[in-house]
Amino acid sequence: MYSEQEDKRTEGLVSIINKLLLVIVVLVITIVAIPFILFYKGQPAKPETQTQNAATSAEAVKTDATNYWAAPDVSTITDAKQKEQVVYGLELIAHTAKYLGPNGSVLKMSNGLNCQNCHLQAGTAVFGNNYGSVASLYPKFRARSGNVENVYKRVNDCFERSLNGKAIDTAGKEMQAIVAYIKFAGSNVEKGKKATGSGFKDLAWLDRAADPEKGQTVYTTKCQSCHQANGEGVFNADKTEYTYPALWGKNSFNDGAGLYRISNFAKYVKYNMPQGVTHLNTQLADEEAWDVAAYIISQTRPHINVPKDWPDISKKPVDHPFGPYADVFTEKQHKYGPFKPIVEEQKKKEELAKQKTSLAKK
Repeated sequence: MYSEQEDKRTEGLVSIINKLLLVIVVLVITIVAIPFILFYKGQPAKPETQTQNAATSAEAVKTDATNYWAAPDVSTITDAKQKEQVVYGLELIAHTAKYLGPNGSVLKMSNGLNCQNCHLQAGTAVFGNNYGSVASLYPKFRARSGNVENVYKRVNDCFERSLNGKAIDTAGKEMQAIVAYIKFAGSNVEKGKKATGSGFKDLAWLDRAADPEKGQTVYTTKCQSCHQANGEGVFNADKTEYTYPALWGKNSFNDGAGLYRISNFAKYVKYNMPQGVTHLNTQLADEEAWDVAAYIISQTRPHINVPKDWPDISKKPVDHPFGPYADVFTEKQHKYGPFKPIVEEQKKKEELAKQKTSLAKK
């Protein structure tokens, strides 16, 4: 009898202890959970966030509704002979060095760069120095030579300057293919009109000179991983062409190339670099673009002797880095800026010239 009563008391105690333990566990869980409940309560609900993000993306797309030029598709060419030539031209633009570089299979006459290192996506990228306006605007007068130039002259300028090589035979297979491709690329642009999104996108002048030292910091953090510490670029496995082009040194463009002008290089990197960037989705601030351009063009590169360039020195661009000039500003200021004083001086001279012409007519 006594044993049964003792067992009942023991069972009662165990039951009470179990209940107390359960209460303690519940309290502990509640205490631990309260901070998380408060945190998530303060966050916006997922559906609202997704809606907001979608609205933001849609708004970003609407900010530029411009109908930019797009090159026609080579696959749409129905004439077999023309298609073969244009396709070869596209191949030469995209992989110039493979055929015409230091180890070229056709000729060994250039520095290893490809045309599309400057004319992105084989000359079809919006504001990537594309070929959209070549067929529609050439032949045209160019102040640099002081003459009317055709497409063949323009292509050979690139071979001699940007590719630091030699002019190729204008009647040869390679030149004919390159020109055929360039003309086809711009065949959907009306003669005399400029393709929307061709050339470079405008970039505001700095109020100061571009700074190569600041540009070196930009280069180290945002460019060096591809183009390497000494700007030498990276060759592919069989050394037929660059995976990442050389930006200075013996295998880069020479000082007569268009990209040696700082405004061209700044616009180029602002709206196209690092890789993956577009004019609608830039990564570099304006000042970074100017400064890194200053750093790159301050480095050693090949020189080309072109004494006949700019026969009318008053037509030289404000950032042409070599004198003589029709103004009093130094070569250093023409190379790095500040450019606003030079621009203002040029405007004054142009206005005076217009006034003199107007008075002469009277």
